[in-house]
Amino acid sequence: VIMNWANDSSSKGFILLGFSDSPWLQMPLLVVLLISYTFTLFGNVSIMVVSILDPKLHTPMYFFLANLSILDLCYTTSTVPHMLANICLNKNTISYSGCVAQLIIFLALGATECLLLAVMSFDRFVAICRPLHYVIIMNRWFCLRMAALSWLTGFSLSVLQSCLTLNMPRCGHREVDHFFCEVPALLKLSCSDTKPIEAELFFCSVLILLIPVTLILISYGFIAQAVLKIRSSEGRRKAFGTCGSHMVVVFLFFGTVIYMYLQPPSSTSKDWGKMVSLFYGIITPMLNPLIYSLRNKDMKGAFKRVMSRTFLIKK
Repeated sequence: VIMNWANDSSSKGFILLGFSDSPWLQMPLLVVLLISYTFTLFGNVSIMVVSILDPKLHTPMYFFLANLSILDLCYTTSTVPHMLANICLNKNTISYSGCVAQLIIFLALGATECLLLAVMSFDRFVAICRPLHYVIIMNRWFCLRMAALSWLTGFSLSVLQSCLTLNMPRCGHREVDHFFCEVPALLKLSCSDTKPIEAELFFCSVLILLIPVTLILISYGFIAQAVLKIRSSEGRRKAFGTCGSHMVVVFLFFGTVIYMYLQPPSSTSKDWGKMVSLFYGIITPMLNPLIYSLRNKDMKGAFKRVMSRTFLIKK
């Protein structure tokens, strides 16, 4: 499958059009990419370090949050550095192998994040609706298996979707109307009827998008019922505060990805589709650490403890 494209593209690679028809947007895009990627690196690395160093955060919730930070860090790194290099060097190309790697990694990490967010909602469901059984249900091995299953399933579906996309005949077309190699943009290169492949990809997208988001909504439906039964207003605020940050992340990520992947590529507005891709591929991974750290008292307390211990050691 991949060799069909490799024979035609390995020597020339692909041309990434991006905002080529609006060159004045290149500099603002460079600034946005630099700022967002810097915050993404700093925020996600900070969450991973604090989750490891602070013993109070050695719980299932922060174990999954650390996994989410690893995902977001790798997710943006799969596309942003190449985009920055192209803008700085005034280039708009990507090699065939680079395009394939970018496609597989970007899809895999995106699919894994969908599943991981569903697992995180189940963790909150057990913590609030089954608090007496939380330690038994969310034991260490169960958490490790759920995280491993999310990663394995994400990469498996990515390979399937990538093979379906790469199997389409291109008839020499090399111009990808996007900033990076993504399924909707690559399908537009095909010179044959893409409806059968679009149907198969739609089925895969339903599995990886609608099923997790449905499970998340069901979990939070039960959580809302349980929280409303809490007599203490402080207890209700704490429960809603714990789950609120997760719901914001779910809304931002799933809303934009569903818009992009659960409709035919031909029906997606060209420039609007690019902006949506930038949002869930770059902006959302930057916002995740801010949302979790600013709305989470435990995380803010852990930051202070780690920082104070670090400075005390230095003194």
